[in-house]
Amino acid sequence: MVELLPLSDIEPQAVEELLDAAFGADRFGRTAYRIRAGAAAVPALSFALVEDGALVGTIQCWPVAHCAADGTATPLVMVGPVAVRPDLQRGGHGRVLMTHMLAAAEDGADGALMMIGDPEYYGRFFGFDADATAAWNLPGPFEQRRLLARAVNGHGLPTGAGMIGPR
Repeated sequence: MVELLPLSDIEPQAVEELLDAAFGADRFGRTAYRIRAGAAAVPALSFALVEDGALVGTIQCWPVAHCAADGTATPLVMVGPVAVRPDLQRGGHGRVLMTHMLAAAEDGADGALMMIGDPEYYGRFFGFDADATAAWNLPGPFEQRRLLARAVNGHGLPTGAGMIGPR
């Protein structure tokens, strides 16, 4: 039996072990971790996928902001990581997590969504693209084409230059 649960219902150590298995213990050096440094995940948009009592996947979302040169800060929600146990990857679990999070975001996100991800996958299946992000910057290395965004819950995307960071 597969269940989607609030991530807050899951033991934090189990989540960390899944993230290590999916992304490696060196994951903390990635730019995405710099962006959300010091922030707590958004409970209403962060979920766990549990199958037969075992944690098989998670999705987390984070409060971030686009900060323009003039000081204007536009709230955004950073999606990720989307993690699935390595032996179950490519089995549709990530899609289930993304679909569930997007449904929750349609009513509960306090900003548009952004992520660092594969544009072919997240564009095709979930409507993310890099159209608005060409002038955005991140606090570390990244591939511009992988900086994706999507409007949601009536929140538009900032299109001008700006740095993405925690809010």
